[in-house]
Amino acid sequence: MKKVFGSALILCIAALSVAFVSPTTPPSSNAEEETITWYSWEEAMALHKENPKKIFVDVYTDWCGWCKKMDKTTFQDKDVAKVINEHFYAVKFNAEQKDNVEYKDYTLKYIPNAGRRGVHELAYALLDGKMGYPAFVYLDEKQDRITISPGFKDAKTIMKELTFVGEGHYKDKSFNEFNQTYGK
Repeated sequence: MKKVFGSALILCIAALSVAFVSPTTPPSSNAEEETITWYSWEEAMALHKENPKKIFVDVYTDWCGWCKKMDKTTFQDKDVAKVINEHFYAVKFNAEQKDNVEYKDYTLKYIPNAGRRGVHELAYALLDGKMGYPAFVYLDEKQDRITISPGFKDAKTIMKELTFVGEGHYKDKSFNEFNQTYGK
């Protein structure tokens, strides 16, 4: 009896260990496809120097509710993450950050007496002084602005923009022309 009970116990332990160790779904082969790889401005500029690529800048503030909603919804979408990671260096840039940044041989600074809370010169320059959040700025491989896209966007809406810019369609057609054929 002890032998049978002991053998059964060993089999149960072995089965349980396999069940707990073996994942029920295989892990993703590329974790970057599932979440956006966000960089600081400095990190993106360093990467860009080694390997030029378009840059997607999410200009936000800590108090912006729509910015937080995009972080929890739109930027969690696997397709959005895949397109951003494939075509861009993604940068989160706090429009009210106080650290200096370098951009095209200029040192840009925080201006404390601009607006109610102050503003960073880089955010002001990227957004042409139209300080609404969230706002997205697309830069080309030469770090020149392609376009500004203000306001909250759901995954479906931002996918059109990301594809339009990421695949280079902006070079030969307007966004409205592209939008008429996107997804067809």
